[in-house]
Amino acid sequence: MAPRIAVVQFPGTNCERETARSLSACGTQVDVIWHADAFPPTTYQAVVLPGGFAYGDHLRAGAIARFSKVMDGITGFANDGGLVLGICNGFQVLLEAGLLPGAMLQNASLQFRSQWVHCRVERTDTPFTAGCTPGQVLRLPIAHGEGNYVGDGARPSVVLRYCDASGDITQEANPNGSQDAIAGVINERGNVFGLMPHPERASDPLLGSTDGCFILQSLAMAVREPQLAAR
Repeated sequence: MAPRIAVVQFPGTNCERETARSLSACGTQVDVIWHADAFPPTTYQAVVLPGGFAYGDHLRAGAIARFSKVMDGITGFANDGGLVLGICNGFQVLLEAGLLPGAMLQNASLQFRSQWVHCRVERTDTPFTAGCTPGQVLRLPIAHGEGNYVGDGARPSVVLRYCDASGDITQEANPNGSQDAIAGVINERGNVFGLMPHPERASDPLLGSTDGCFILQSLAMAVREPQLAAR
């Protein structure tokens, strides 16, 4: 059976089609699945929670989506070592579900930020960044109001940090006030990854950057050839 990736659609999600298209372009089979359906863990080798405003971001971003029926199966899938990627709102859902450490606050500016940023790759020993090089700077877009990441007391395992175009970590390059300029973290086991920038919006020259392909192609490779994926 050909490997497949599931992209979850919640009410208010608005990036599921772009995410599915970008992953399909990496040579994987992708299905968009509905939040109210059970997640069939044996059908998929990875699952992506895309960006948007799940349930309108009422209460807190991701706070209601974590109770969706699909999340029960995804939690079990993640606990069994399945690959889970959360992008922007998907990252927020993973935090609310306890699959990643920490929490999101409002941006330090108290403003919604929609802009291009630079991110430095801190780790390449993950299934989501194996196609990157250490210290590589990716140009990716963000679009969020709650991206001010704070840890939960334990130091999170950082995969991406906001930086300037030269790769330097500066206060000016941090668009939301995130702790330690954190743009993406991974769990201790290395199979659940959340990032605030949108790789699917930087996956075609017409979009202004193809740097998101490094992340999406890394996941596609991990799904197609798990024996070669970083651990």
